[in-house]
Amino acid sequence: MTKQERATRTRQALIRSAAVVFEQHGYAQARLTLISSGAGVSTGALHFHFENKAAVAEAVVAEASRGLRDMSAAIRRRTDTALQALVDTSHALVELLRGDPVSRAGFRLSCDGERAAAPDPRMEWHHRVRELLDEAAAAGTLADDIAREDAAAATVAVTAGFEVLGRHDTEWLSPYRLTGFWQLLLPRLAAAKTLPLLDPAGTGAVASARAPAPAVSAVGEAEETAALTAEPT
Repeated sequence: MTKQERATRTRQALIRSAAVVFEQHGYAQARLTLISSGAGVSTGALHFHFENKAAVAEAVVAEASRGLRDMSAAIRRRTDTALQALVDTSHALVELLRGDPVSRAGFRLSCDGERAAAPDPRMEWHHRVRELLDEAAAAGTLADDIAREDAAAATVAVTAGFEVLGRHDTEWLSPYRLTGFWQLLLPRLAAAKTLPLLDPAGTGAVASARAPAPAVSAVGEAEETAALTAEPT
């Protein structure tokens, strides 16, 4: 493993550790010592990668946005229609929010006014929903009288609401809840000829888009030293 690879691994471990700490303690109460110890490195190694706590939070938000973008693109490549891709992506997003601390922390930090601007997973989700609705309209699979921005707003509002409610009751992040939402919306959203082809519970594309999350294990003193001598990232 090269020095740069070790530095990249250290940075990813810090991001995942920070996500856990932000989730448990909130941004204001999060301490850099907790983040560095959770990644198995010193605070000196943390400061090699990030100037301060705000920079760590920015990295968590950016990583959550990137993960959402990559996951959505992978699902679209495996689905026949944009509307099914939208349904499948929403199921995959809810699964991420249920099981991935970086995704959860990224969504929560995106609402925190104390940090600077960064790629926002909520805005990334809204953009992707609107993009898929535009694609569906161009393909003739969207109902003619649908206002796409209204449909996008409703979809984002419901899924974001599930995320907020799911902080205290994970039942809100269940496939059952989201399937019920799509059973309600799809008959209004889809063209009559398209509706029978859609599965509100999602398809196999959801499972195929899953990627194993990197472990937040200690990287060891040797890797920390290597990271400190690598080029800044």
